[in-house]
Amino acid sequence: MRIVAVISFIVCFVSISRAQGLLTVREAVETSLENNFEIKLSQNDLRVAQENVTYGNAGMLPTVTGNFSQNNNLQNSTQTQASGEERSLRNAKNNSMNYGVSIGWTIFDGLGMFSRYDILKENQKLGEVELKRTVLNKVSEVISTYFTIVEQNNLLQAIDSSIIISKERLQTAENRFSIGKASRLEVLNVQVNLNEDESTRLRQADVVKNLKITLNSLMARDLSIEFDVERDVEYDDTLILDELMQKAKQHNPDLQLIAINRRMAELELKRVKAARYPTVRLNTGYNFSETESSLGFVSQSNSRGLNYGVTASVNIFDGFNQRRNERVAKIQIESADLLIEQQNLTINTAIATAFQTYQTNLSLARLEETNEDIARQNLNITLEKYKIGSISAVEFRDAQENFINAVSRFNTAKLQAKLSELQLKEIIGNIDLN
Repeated sequence: MRIVAVISFIVCFVSISRAQGLLTVREAVETSLENNFEIKLSQNDLRVAQENVTYGNAGMLPTVTGNFSQNNNLQNSTQTQASGEERSLRNAKNNSMNYGVSIGWTIFDGLGMFSRYDILKENQKLGEVELKRTVLNKVSEVISTYFTIVEQNNLLQAIDSSIIISKERLQTAENRFSIGKASRLEVLNVQVNLNEDESTRLRQADVVKNLKITLNSLMARDLSIEFDVERDVEYDDTLILDELMQKAKQHNPDLQLIAINRRMAELELKRVKAARYPTVRLNTGYNFSETESSLGFVSQSNSRGLNYGVTASVNIFDGFNQRRNERVAKIQIESADLLIEQQNLTINTAIATAFQTYQTNLSLARLEETNEDIARQNLNITLEKYKIGSISAVEFRDAQENFINAVSRFNTAKLQAKLSELQLKEIIGNIDLN
């Protein structure tokens, strides 16, 4: 059939051009993971959390401090000795200098330092899950945009096919007019239809171009880079509801975040309870001291030596704040448990709803595939009838529009099936590119 041959030619031409600059969905995702700014910012947040996981930040290591001080003054001094002798000096100098090293180490604080260290590690886990969630969102957005381009590009090809058909209709109408079998009005109507198709193509090409700009933005690269995309939207029709529910419990980042927050609430309670116990701190240091005085019994002195000791403190009464802090920490644990139950219900509801939509879209994709095939056959038959003059130009235009609409619905149905699949995989926290 001639129409089939025309469409096959377009597909072949597009395939050749794509081979020169094809961007696969995997390449789009990999480029986004490497360049996207939100992902980089989330990676930096994780690096900060990793840097904070140290024994020193938890207060488990000693602190070493270097000290230096010097004081100088000039005074007009008068002294009366025990013997009654009076001594006076103008601008008497009094100088002192102290320097040394001091070391302090908290060796016991009710095990609070260990709780703080565990909290720092949980903060690192939070950063890891936040990064995972950011990556999931960006990957989902990139894949959605990519396959939307595929859908709109396929529609653009269908419009190109329609334009070729409209041009052939115009040639046929002009031939029929030249031999007196058609009126000038029919030729003008066909010309209007062709102009309408070309106008539709311009708008559709603009849609595709803008989508490509959006995808370039998601990949954080030059917005003007041209590329071609794959020819078809492939979707996974093998997802099972029970398996999705189980995977969500293991991989969903929101559930993981809440579980980590509950663990942190438990650690916070331990840290608060540590204040009931005494805090023991070791102190030591080595100091140098020099003094100089122009008037007095001692004109100059030097000293150096080691000092050491231990300090211990315990909270006896703080206005019942200790008890209040412990109660608040316990309430936070209860809230974390409620949030886990709430989030489980929310996620299960989202999966069940998305899965129902997914099944509906799969059925629509199968139905629209059949409709497209029927519309294509109808267009071929109608074109042949139009050539021999057995149907009017209006009837042929209806068949032509039905074909474009069928192609559009089929592409939309495939895209919606893919987006439904993608939504389910994003909810469970495990998007694959297979």
